[in-house]
Amino acid sequence: MRAAPDERGDFAARVIAWQRRHGRHDLPWQGTRDPYRVWLSEIMLQQTQVTTVLAYYPRFLQRFADVAALAQASEDEVLALWSGLGYYSRARQLRRCAQRVVADFGGQFPTQATVLATLPGIGRSTAAAIAAFCFGERSAILDGNVKRVLARVWAVDDDLAQAAAVRALWERAESVLPTTRLRASMPAYTQGLMDLGATVCLPRQPQCGRCPLASGCRAHLQGNPQRYPVKTRKAAPRPVVALWLLHAVDDQGRVWLQRRPPRGIWAGLHCLPAFDTRARALHGLAQAGQASVVEHPPFTHILTHRELHIHVMSGVVKSATTLGEAGAWFAASDWPRLGLPAPVRRFLSQPEVSACPARGGA
Repeated sequence: MRAAPDERGDFAARVIAWQRRHGRHDLPWQGTRDPYRVWLSEIMLQQTQVTTVLAYYPRFLQRFADVAALAQASEDEVLALWSGLGYYSRARQLRRCAQRVVADFGGQFPTQATVLATLPGIGRSTAAAIAAFCFGERSAILDGNVKRVLARVWAVDDDLAQAAAVRALWERAESVLPTTRLRASMPAYTQGLMDLGATVCLPRQPQCGRCPLASGCRAHLQGNPQRYPVKTRKAAPRPVVALWLLHAVDDQGRVWLQRRPPRGIWAGLHCLPAFDTRARALHGLAQAGQASVVEHPPFTHILTHRELHIHVMSGVVKSATTLGEAGAWFAASDWPRLGLPAPVRRFLSQPEVSACPARGGA
């Protein structure tokens, strides 16, 4: 398989030199070869912007300083710190992975990408990143940003919605890895590819004038880098889902929360009781013996595959047992340790809601 023009001999060298001069060096998970910290950052950065992760990463480390501490944590503790990052299955897999590392590897992360990839929540590219950053292994990464870089360098016309095309791109990624002589530079090379995809080879406005690979980039030489990568599979239309949430409060100011089912929206998180129609929500409050009802202004919360239109009704109730058996009363002091959906946490944190739930507005 031939490399792009002028890039066979010095593809990796160019990426390494560029990263050392122009790449990102001030991210909190850089400058370490601790696999726990690198793994944590890689999982958090999956489908999440760096600016968002910057706020979560130090808080998570403060609570769970090492893999043993995370392995001992309850699922609620982990989900509580993850609240707002989305894709909550990542948090559950994170905890399961920590438990596997402790149970099967004595608390030490495996040093090979092939073994790392057998752990919960660690895919091939993430495993390669950990192995490259922490152990200098010559392993190729291929996250979304790197796919775009390589597809443009080679002007790959194959449809990356097809598994065969992705396998071929993996082969290309492996063909330009640093030579054994440059193995010590694997962290810089891996970070360099990530940085190019995140800051230079952008989806809509690629900064080709800043790219160290431009002279051999076929897409750039063709004058149409935005044509690549080719991916014909279109995202399904985002369905609109209406949810009515009950903010049921007892005479002590505690809120009734239920754990969501293990699958579906906000799987496994604690949530206000949810109903699919206003009538059912009102019936639930009536059954619970509410004194009065306040309907808060609705708001929208965007998930990757759906758009939630959320309506919240508040009421002081005599008994919430009719709202579901899988619930319990929680005081405001309990909320920080619970895994709550981000919009629910924001709603409950409003001073007017927590101070006077039956009369205040959202």
